[in-house]
Amino acid sequence: MELILWRHCDAEPGVPDDLRRLTARGREQAARMARWLGAQLPAESAIIVSPAVRAQETAQALGRRYRTVREIGTGASVDAVLAASHWPHARRTVLVVGHQPTLGRVASSLLEGDEADRPLDPGALWWLASAAERAAVLVRSASPDPV
Repeated sequence: MELILWRHCDAEPGVPDDLRRLTARGREQAARMARWLGAQLPAESAIIVSPAVRAQETAQALGRRYRTVREIGTGASVDAVLAASHWPHARRTVLVVGHQPTLGRVASSLLEGDEADRPLDPGALWWLASAAERAAVLVRSASPDPV
């Protein structure tokens, strides 16, 4: 199984948290990453997205069908993300569009065996492949911002 963890792009500050929208920069990041990811992502991939507006707007840039999953919203646990993605038993690539610190903790759990707060910049992603029940290898990472 391959699991892609894509953090929502740059978002406006404010409350309530779930209604925060992407900034102009965030919309540019989403478009840039969607072009790159759209060329890499297998057609039959499952895409699951947090219900937060900024995650929805990030996913919409891909122009593909996705499913909103409340359990992977802001404050989700590592176990909730792994369960929603059917890790490691899904028969297709799963793209998760979500939030920090959850996505960093998912990556840390699968790559290092703990739930440390691994940083992931807005709009960036990690593409993981299963190596065991609770272990993965990093296939690639990508950032929407030029270096």
